[in-house]
Amino acid sequence: MNIGNNILRHYLQNAYFITGTAYAGKSTMVKMLAERYDMIACGENYHMDIAEACADPDLQPNLCYFRRMKSWEEFVRRSPEEYERWIWDSGREAAQIEVPELISLSREGRKIIVDTNIPTDLLREISDYGHVAVMLSPQSMSVDRFFDRSDPEKRFLLDVIESCADRDAVMENYRAGLARINSREHYDEFVSSGFFTLVREDADTDTREEVCAALAKHFGLI
Repeated sequence: MNIGNNILRHYLQNAYFITGTAYAGKSTMVKMLAERYDMIACGENYHMDIAEACADPDLQPNLCYFRRMKSWEEFVRRSPEEYERWIWDSGREAAQIEVPELISLSREGRKIIVDTNIPTDLLREISDYGHVAVMLSPQSMSVDRFFDRSDPEKRFLLDVIESCADRDAVMENYRAGLARINSREHYDEFVSSGFFTLVREDADTDTREEVCAALAKHFGLI
């Protein structure tokens, strides 16, 4: 079954998407916007429970990686090239789950704010400028400060790396993968997407209020 993008845009008119690079503040903004404007918050990886229930290894092999991996040590030891490929291919597969889930949530009648990895070319097809924002950080920030956060997933991965016998080599390898994911090439792809873009230049200055206000204005929430 093929559903026209015009139909998907109609059903997704209450969905607002934030995408971009690591450490740009996407998760924080999703939480703040949801709280202040009574929106449904769909945080990072919100779709994974659904993926676990229905993803097919033959149709969504990247989303099913966790079922076949031997250990979490294998996960952090993958080559930077493989990690990069897996991240982007997973985002494209996840779009098949995110879109129907967001349509389902839209039935509540409330606006939805989404931390998404749906590729920007797909977002152009199913949404529009006023419903999408790109948040970016420099590669040095997104890689060097990747683990400077307290969310459980980041802490779990750090613990896995720390438990490896060759911890330093594994950390170097994993950071190389992060560097590829947050490379200048991918950064420029986001910039040239044509969507509203905010860049986080300073990690030490608290700009949450200013960024939240800018996003709220862009999304037409104020």
